[in-house]
Amino acid sequence: MEKSVSDQTTPHYDVAIIGGGAAGLSAAQALGRSLRKVLVIDAGNPRNAPAHAMHNFLSRDGMNPLELLAVGREELGTYDVDIVSGTVLDIRRTEQGFELSLPNGTPAIARRVILAAGLRDILPVIDGVKEHWGNNVLHCPYCHGWEVRGKQLGINDSDFAAHQALMFTQWSDSVTLFKSPQRVLGTEETEQLLARGVHIVEGTISSILGTADSLSAAVLTDGSEYPIEALVIMPKMEADLSAVASLGLEISEHPMGLVPYVEVDVMGQSPVPGLWVAGSLADPKMQVIMAAASGLAVGAAVNADLMAEETRAAVELMRATTVAR
Repeated sequence: MEKSVSDQTTPHYDVAIIGGGAAGLSAAQALGRSLRKVLVIDAGNPRNAPAHAMHNFLSRDGMNPLELLAVGREELGTYDVDIVSGTVLDIRRTEQGFELSLPNGTPAIARRVILAAGLRDILPVIDGVKEHWGNNVLHCPYCHGWEVRGKQLGINDSDFAAHQALMFTQWSDSVTLFKSPQRVLGTEETEQLLARGVHIVEGTISSILGTADSLSAAVLTDGSEYPIEALVIMPKMEADLSAVASLGLEISEHPMGLVPYVEVDVMGQSPVPGLWVAGSLADPKMQVIMAAASGLAVGAAVNADLMAEETRAAVELMRATTVAR
């Protein structure tokens, strides 16, 4: 349930959460149930929106990802949580905490900020990939492997293609790795692929053929066609930190490869005081259920941080009152 924020006065919140996906809504729920006043600002373009269904979420396996978010928003209506659609324009630090410039041009003040906007996928330039992305074009075996089990799978060339090809042999005996002429596979790597029955084709995919519900072939740049029923790719990922650019938050390169992420401590706190990170921005490997758990953990940590601050203030007030007497 979306609530409007008054433009007559500057509203104050305990916590502002940027991003209304699984991580952001879970953080909002944890904080709302802790009697905190919370603001969620959501751009409305979740990373998994193209997928018909999400998986590996116990009790929600096969649920449409947008339905999950709709149910989550409805649940938040019980608590003191405001949800605003759009993108945060800017955040700057003030004596009261953080001042956010909201999409409607009005400001809001928050004592803490949680960044839960997630990552964005940049798809390879292959005709037809965008239309099938998240369903017959996929990248995660645990997210979609069951749905393509036993099918003819193509693996698009990337730095992770050999790894993906080996992984997907768990779900299919028909796996073809399309290797660009410039890529050299090591001897051990090649042996592993051949031992698992992977067919290696030298060539670059330019397009994929099929209907709205299924694929039929991968077309290479030389015009040759190979039958496939699903295509595995490795999208590049990027993070948009424009909203918090003025706070000095930086992106790091993940040890697993060229994937952006924000380094945080074990509680989810970033190097910027008062700014926390939940979801795939903190760990690119997170699936939906993991992002939800991350939001809960970070929400609880932020509540504990606020409580510690309030306790310190209460102690100082008590001491001052005692001295005054």
